[in-house]
Amino acid sequence: MMHRVDTMTSMAMTRQQKDFLSLEHCSPESIIQLLDRAESMLPVVRRTVPATPVLAGRTVANIFFENSTRTRCSFEIAAGHLGARVLNLGTAGSSSSKGETMLDTVRNIEAMGVDAMVIRTDRSGGARFVAENVRCPVINAGDGTHEHPTQGLLDLLTIRQHIGRFEGIRVAIVGDIIQSRVARSDLHGLVSLGAELVLVGPPSMVSDQFKEVACGPGSVEVSHELDPILPELDVVIMLRVQAERGSSISEGYTEGYGLTGRRLEMLDPGCIVMHPGPLNRGVEISDEAADDQGRSVILQQVTNGVAVRMAVLSSLLERP
Repeated sequence: MMHRVDTMTSMAMTRQQKDFLSLEHCSPESIIQLLDRAESMLPVVRRTVPATPVLAGRTVANIFFENSTRTRCSFEIAAGHLGARVLNLGTAGSSSSKGETMLDTVRNIEAMGVDAMVIRTDRSGGARFVAENVRCPVINAGDGTHEHPTQGLLDLLTIRQHIGRFEGIRVAIVGDIIQSRVARSDLHGLVSLGAELVLVGPPSMVSDQFKEVACGPGSVEVSHELDPILPELDVVIMLRVQAERGSSISEGYTEGYGLTGRRLEMLDPGCIVMHPGPLNRGVEISDEAADDQGRSVILQQVTNGVAVRMAVLSSLLERP
């Protein structure tokens, strides 16, 4: 059975795609177009130019069946910059806490007349399930251990701003890869654009199976040792251990895989440090690494997240 295409295609096309669910099948051209659009939104985010209310009169529903701070807030701010009204719904304030199914919840929200839904769920494939059962556009704000495509886009934008290219750069993603939807979106985007990716973590958190996941001109390696690859990196992306999904911090984890002050000194002077948040300081990243003004771009990632979400919302909802 054919599935609905969930990629973003050329902005010049007259027929817009309905949903934005993953980076897995996005073409390199469509990714670059979204990054360019997000770049053009940054002056609004930085408040150096006034916002243009291209989504005035539209309503965006943020439906978060899983807790979130940065993603939910940035989608809310992004929609506001574009002039849209925002409806925020979390599990604590919804009928799902009384036993209502996710499908009933989203169908009821759609019946109220919303123009788009932003979905966060602990169910892998949950965003696609919603998209297949509603008529309005659906944006995946993270679904289980599957993908987090707007986080992937903001990571790509941040890398492009500092490194200037993707082809041939060497990027390490370090930590709890197997449970990370961020790692999967980053993997698809980076390999599609030609980067060399190294996934680093203990055998319980990363396996050789990831080498076969992504398609594109880039490459994927797996390493269980961090120190040997540090001097050759352009970008290092640290991940937290996700205890809420069953991962645990083993004895010696920080010693083996944490970005400590000692490891910070091993990086090339031009290498940047990234983290999708929330940070577990003293576990996967030290204060010294997280706050290093010359290397850490973690807060810039947060700023870029608003611009990226403005780009996705406007590309789906802006009237031609």
